[in-house]
Amino acid sequence: MFILTTFSDLVVIHPQDFSKPTSEAIEDEINAKYANKVVYNIGLCICLFDVLKVSEGLIGYGNGSANVHVTFRLIVFRPFKGEILTGRISSSTPAGINVRLDFFEDILIPGHLLFDGCVFDIKENVWVWHSEGTELYMDKGEIIRFKVENEKFTDQTPVNPMVAKAEVASFHKEPPYQINASCSAAGLGLVAWW
Repeated sequence: MFILTTFSDLVVIHPQDFSKPTSEAIEDEINAKYANKVVYNIGLCICLFDVLKVSEGLIGYGNGSANVHVTFRLIVFRPFKGEILTGRISSSTPAGINVRLDFFEDILIPGHLLFDGCVFDIKENVWVWHSEGTELYMDKGEIIRFKVENEKFTDQTPVNPMVAKAEVASFHKEPPYQINASCSAAGLGLVAWW
C-alpha cells in the first residue's frame, strides 16, 4: 500500500527560514511542496521519509533565497493490483460504490465488479446483494473490504482559458489519481458479513 520513492528536486529556502537548522528547513519545504499531493504516475505523496543527498546552497539573485539540490525519499500511497484494502462506503450511485480511506477518497467499485446478484435500489440509494434469499444492504458509512483492480492517473495540466470557456458546459473534473476496485470474492464486501 505504501512505497518509498526517490525524488531529486531544487529546494528553495527563504531568508525567513535561515534561523532554522538546515535539515529542518529542507524538510519543511519538501513537505509543503509534496505532502498530500498526487505526482503523475507515482501516487499520492504522504510525507518525507529521509534525505539522501544535499548540495551546497546557492543564493538566488534578487530574493536572497538559498537554492539547494536535494535527493530524498517520500512515503507514497500506491496500492498494487490485487491488494486487499478496507475502507468506508462514502456514497452509492447506479455506476457503483464510492469508497474512502482516512486519507484518500477516490476509490470506485463499479457495479459490474460487485457480487453476482447485486442490484442498485434507487429508492434507498444503496446497492443490495441478493444472496440465498436474504437481502444484504451496502449502506453509507459501512466498513467494506475490496480488492484493487487498476489505477488511473489523469493529467492535471492547466488548460488554455479560451479552450476552457468553450468546454465549460461539458466540464467534469476527473480526480488526479483514482483506484478501481472489485468486491466479488469470498471475504470481500462488508466486514460485518464475514
